[in-house]
Amino acid sequence: MSSPLQPLADYVVTQVEEAQNKTSSGLYLPDNAAEKPKTAKVIAVGKDVKQVKINDRVVYKTYSTTEVKVDKQDYVLVKEEDILAVVK
Repeated sequence: MSSPLQPLADYVVTQVEEAQNKTSSGLYLPDNAAEKPKTAKVIAVGKDVKQVKINDRVVYKTYSTTEVKVDKQDYVLVKEEDILAVVK
């Protein structure tokens, strides 16, 4: 998937993964009880980003992001230093 956003410097454009609405035991959770997702798929990276690449799944700090809506799609801009891990 191509991003309509080209991040600058050490920013990463991500798309948040959908929150799980079903527990491992099979119970369905209402929308307000589901945990806000902290993982996302990397869509585009800035030129100074060194540790993540496009299509990586990452865990990030939720309080230090910028949310943007472009062409009815939601994107989250995250600084590389606010990415905590790559999900393997």
